[in-house]
Amino acid sequence: MQSIKLSILTLIAVFAFSCKHEAQTNPKQEAVKNAAPVQVKSSKHEARAYFASGCFWCVESIYESVIGVKEVISGYSGGHTKNPTYEASNTGKTGHAESVEVIYDPTKIDFETLVDVYFGSQDPTQVNGQGPDHGSQYRSIIFYQNEAQKQIILKKKATIEQALNKTVDAEVYPFQKFWKAEAYHQDYKKHHPNNGYIVNVSIPRFNAFKAKFPDLIKKNH
Repeated sequence: MQSIKLSILTLIAVFAFSCKHEAQTNPKQEAVKNAAPVQVKSSKHEARAYFASGCFWCVESIYESVIGVKEVISGYSGGHTKNPTYEASNTGKTGHAESVEVIYDPTKIDFETLVDVYFGSQDPTQVNGQGPDHGSQYRSIIFYQNEAQKQIILKKKATIEQALNKTVDAEVYPFQKFWKAEAYHQDYKKHHPNNGYIVNVSIPRFNAFKAKFPDLIKKNH
């Protein structure tokens, strides 16, 4: 898996700009960005939120450490292609980004705080990727399911841009559908703690987040 990912990263570095054009300016992609948001069914103690921020192995482990989060699932979202696979996503042509579904208890953590986790656990100014992961499939997207969520995202994004005096690259999309990734991607950090990518990329990224938000971290994480 590591060798496959590294090989793909090399190719993406060469074709990053063409991939961005293909995935993010495709007419079908424009329809996705302009669609009405889909509201996912929720209850008093369970709701779902969706984020894309580079490799889903990293993002999954970050959100799983947060108090009030029940489960995090890796997958694909934001694109115009049905039934995306890891291999198809890595072409940069599906429009999808590696994403996570965050299942949380809204009595313990709210959507606004999950957005804080999102922006606080990445380099919000990096274009089309995070860290060593480059390409439209690794771009940052934050999904909203209603107008209230959209306004929370836009306000926080504007505040960060003002504070940094830089453009925040995260795209803001109406949520449409989440496609669960292949089984071997789920809980990847937990099952492969000694994997080179996990040791050199995922763990340092998690530790940086943990240092920034110590009060949000579950015990034993």
